[in-house]
Amino acid sequence: MVDEPKLHNQTNEEPWPSPAYSWYVVGVLTVAYTCSFIDRQILSLLVEPIRRDLQISDTQISLLAGIAFTIFYTLMGVPIAKLSDQKNRKIIIAIGIATWSLMTALCGTARNFWQLFIARIGVGVGEATLSPAAFSILADYFPVNKLARAFSVYSMGVYIGAGLAMIIGGLVVGWVANSGNVILPVIGEIRPWQTTFFIVGILGLPVLLLMMTVKEPVRRGLGENTAGKNASSTSELLAFIKINRRTLVCHFAAFSLTGIGIMGYLVWTPTVFIRTFGWDAPSIGMAYGTILLVFGTAGLYAGGTVADWLQTKGKTDAIIRSAFYSIIAAIPFAVLTPLMPTSTLAIVSLAITTFFFSFPQGLPAAALQVFTPNPLRAQMTAIYFLIGNLIAAGLGPTLFALVTDYIFHDPMMIRYSIAIVSSIVLPMGAIFAFLALKPYRESIRRAQETTNTSGA
Repeated sequence: MVDEPKLHNQTNEEPWPSPAYSWYVVGVLTVAYTCSFIDRQILSLLVEPIRRDLQISDTQISLLAGIAFTIFYTLMGVPIAKLSDQKNRKIIIAIGIATWSLMTALCGTARNFWQLFIARIGVGVGEATLSPAAFSILADYFPVNKLARAFSVYSMGVYIGAGLAMIIGGLVVGWVANSGNVILPVIGEIRPWQTTFFIVGILGLPVLLLMMTVKEPVRRGLGENTAGKNASSTSELLAFIKINRRTLVCHFAAFSLTGIGIMGYLVWTPTVFIRTFGWDAPSIGMAYGTILLVFGTAGLYAGGTVADWLQTKGKTDAIIRSAFYSIIAAIPFAVLTPLMPTSTLAIVSLAITTFFFSFPQGLPAAALQVFTPNPLRAQMTAIYFLIGNLIAAGLGPTLFALVTDYIFHDPMMIRYSIAIVSSIVLPMGAIFAFLALKPYRESIRRAQETTNTSGA
């Protein structure tokens, strides 16, 4: 039974928790996010052996990396988020950690495409619990002027997880490849790539224990008009969406289109270096993993810091404005990186691309929290993830693969697919981010007026 969270009325707010403990919670949630992304991303290092053993195409690989994971990750996200708006968010996240860890291990039992597809769906279901509940928790631990940085640190889990997936995954791939096939009780003989899934799945167990040390925070910003039990109802949610539809359309479009480029890079970069420059999986895993850890986390922290700085300078649209600048900066590097004539130049350009790709990663959810009422925060975050992930994580990897398989008809042309798709989706994302600035300011103004009225 998931316990009811404590609710507090806007007119009688408790003091904010201590900064030290609040940042401890950020740390735990970041570790959980890191773990989730390791489980999600490890597939990208295993493309070649999975293609060989299961006899599947790039397009089928992209379905495993995209649609298989994303479809239930997004569809389950909204009902789970509604539960998070009403129940104990810590327990919901803990259940999710157990689920995605188990399903990652089950990926290692797959004998054909469809078995692996179903196991990847299970990973998505487990991970659907995390971010909506995590963002809602953090919004109750940090005031608005510190929220962007907290969200950006949490979102570092994407790049820490992806980086560790590359580094640890590359080492594991090298180790298990040298060890050969393994015979397990009941399951039978498994190949090295299957052993990798088992090892990665086990990493979730200590994270589950760590999550249980987090305290469920008091829900804040619940004025008299929203403290009732219908405050998170579907009708309230639809009314909020209708009022803020211009902001939400531009926001979702900007970050979803940019996400196509980001997800394409995360999934296909190792394959580009393996096919184009002749690298092996452990080598590109170590190189790209290091880039993700260093430049990805640096970009994320910079994004939150710049947004908070602009906020102190009176820019109410600071969060979206920071994202807009970074998308513009990313475009030339994202297009040119896969076209570089040498692997050295490609690595240097990849590091710069990664920095600018990561810069806005913590900002979409932070932007939503600023003008969304507390009882709707998890649901709105889940709706963003529903739309954003269906487009970015679901369509993104497959869009690159379709260009390779059905336009070029040559797996070696994946580098040109990345350049072409990036040159289209990233400028479109920047345009929508610019168009979001004015309606976003209006949404914030309405939210402030509502809060002032409720607290009067």
